[in-house]
Amino acid sequence: MFEFITDEEERGQVGIGTLIVFIAMVLVAAIAAGVLINTAGFLQSKSQETGQQSSKQVSNRLQEVSTVGNVSGSDTIDIVNVTVTQAPGAGEIDVQNATVTWIGPTGTYQLTSTNQNVSQFTNGTEDIPNDEYSYLAVKDSDGSDNVLNDADDRLNLIFNVDKFAPGNLGEGNEVTIKINTMAGATTSIRFTVPESLGQKEAVEL
Repeated sequence: MFEFITDEEERGQVGIGTLIVFIAMVLVAAIAAGVLINTAGFLQSKSQETGQQSSKQVSNRLQEVSTVGNVSGSDTIDIVNVTVTQAPGAGEIDVQNATVTWIGPTGTYQLTSTNQNVSQFTNGTEDIPNDEYSYLAVKDSDGSDNVLNDADDRLNLIFNVDKFAPGNLGEGNEVTIKINTMAGATTSIRFTVPESLGQKEAVEL
């Protein structure tokens, strides 16, 4: 006997096929949307991270307050004392994680913190290794010592010149000190030793 397929059966088969195609398209669109959302979220996160790092490299730096030189008996500068604070908008700055480039008349020297908080301007500097500098917390309300975390904090960076550079600084010598914080921000301090150091114990540089 012959089996005849009615128009209603044909329409039902076509409808099922269309439904399957529609569901497949919805699934593909959902998967694609999920991939796009994840990618957009990842890119946004990386963009924010990069922006924060760039901001820190600009703002998380030190600012010079004053620079003073100690005059030795030979009318030369043997110790340089740089007082620093946070630059406007800076976050916490740990000087123990900062590196210093000293560019002077006898060459360029890379220095790191000695992790030694000296108690006086010259006391203890004889024990500082050749490639290091020391520090002294001048104003520190919360006892954070080597960390500048308040706009009122003041810290002295102490450089025993003869420890890393042959001989002390003479009259008219020019020096550039570049201080690079852990965030990557750099502060440049430039000074020239006065032409006359006689009869002086200390001079502003």
